[in-house]
Amino acid sequence: MSEWTDRPGEHRTGRDPRGDPPLSFRAPPPSTRTAPLPGMPSPAAPGRYDSGPGSRGGRGSRNPRRRAGRGRRYLRTAAVLSSLLLLGGAGTYVWAGTRLNQQVDLGALGARVPAGEGTTYLVVGSDSREGLSEQDRKDLNTGSAEGRRTDSVILLHTGANGATMLSLPRDSWVTLPPYVDPGTGRSHRAAPDKLNAAFSLGGPDLLVRTVERNTGVRVDHYAEIGFAGFVGVVDAVGGVDLCLDKAVRDEDSGADLPAGCQTLDGAEALAFVRQRKQEAQGDLGRTRNQQRFLAALARKAATPATLADPSKAFPTLDAGLDTLIVDTCTQLPDLMGLFEALRNATGGRGRQLNVPVADPDLRTSKGSAVKWDDRRARALFDALREDRLPG
Repeated sequence: MSEWTDRPGEHRTGRDPRGDPPLSFRAPPPSTRTAPLPGMPSPAAPGRYDSGPGSRGGRGSRNPRRRAGRGRRYLRTAAVLSSLLLLGGAGTYVWAGTRLNQQVDLGALGARVPAGEGTTYLVVGSDSREGLSEQDRKDLNTGSAEGRRTDSVILLHTGANGATMLSLPRDSWVTLPPYVDPGTGRSHRAAPDKLNAAFSLGGPDLLVRTVERNTGVRVDHYAEIGFAGFVGVVDAVGGVDLCLDKAVRDEDSGADLPAGCQTLDGAEALAFVRQRKQEAQGDLGRTRNQQRFLAALARKAATPATLADPSKAFPTLDAGLDTLIVDTCTQLPDLMGLFEALRNATGGRGRQLNVPVADPDLRTSKGSAVKWDDRRARALFDALREDRLPG
């Protein structure tokens, strides 16, 4: 595909030592509270404290001082509970902030494409085995390969026109920019290769530069999660519901799922999103499965039953942070923005797209690759950069 020329542009920019969750997340003692939490409906209809048949001297106004005192106690109780909830949230915020693994310095990448409108995240699912024991690797069919490669590459854009999730097949045939091998120090010229090669040869830095060079879209934030984090998040929310039109079986990924509706645990979910051999369109089929699963996961993670239950909400956050790698400018509000954009894109308030493809089986010196449709892909990338609705 024809590429955009690199142009310089301005860059926008407690966990308990024993490993226990913050105190605010530990199970509270049984409550004896009779007053509702702020925002919840009161047991009595509004305005009924001093009204009713006996409100003018009858039974309803027999103890007005007692009623007024009870109302003040309710308000005081609600205020105390609200303060405790806010303090718990603040403690969790500080704890989570200390857990962010900010490895990627986007500001040090040198010449880049100009900044666009809105905010664009590069979301990467890697096959990093970090955090997995030898038994975990065997159970999850991840193999023993060291280092990390991409299993999914997604541009997630949010702006005035909502959220757009755009999957880039990892076998996309692109041009890698010039780079220096971080292991050997050897310099390499720009050359065509698969998108996945950028990540395995030069890590997140080269992947970001490759995506920007071939799309013209500026990456504002980077987020990467490994196998262990993915499995942990799915298990923490209690599994994810998915309906399959046909049975899915793949020896390489370990997928062995029957047709029909079912709840996938972390290991089953990982096998499902990694398999591609029985997909008619190979890598393109896999990206569609990944989008479909992310939509189901976002729905499950955003339900009140998950968000309001510390026994689920904390493990979900903890598991996600375990193998999450972000850029040095990403803070918790940025991660919240990423999650909100993902939920909107997969929940009907946005768009889930695949890059337009001209040839899904392009023969190259590096094996079969995916060739983008230059004209349609360029129009789509332009829309993202300018924060317009894709045509």
